[in-house]
Amino acid sequence: MPMLKMRITGSEDDVRAISNLLQSIDGIEHVEEIADLMSHMDDDDSSSSGLSDVGGPDVHEIEVDAPNAATARRVRQALEELAFELDAMVEFEEEDE
Repeated sequence: MPMLKMRITGSEDDVRAISNLLQSIDGIEHVEEIADLMSHMDDDDSSSSGLSDVGGPDVHEIEVDAPNAATARRVRQALEELAFELDAMVEFEEEDE
């Protein structure tokens, strides 16, 4: 069963629309947003120390279980089209084979 991992850069509304699309695709039963587990440490000596990091779009990571390779291809294609329409960015993590 292929596991698709993707990073989405966009607004909360963009991520909600993408999640809704993923859940509407036949055969997709599991869609999960993965929490950002890496701490964002600011260096006290950094020129960006203390600056707000909420000025740009948010980054979200999502995992999707696809039942087969054909469905995984459909997911990729549908997400690329929707991301283009939303002006969001979807970056797929390639699995090592």
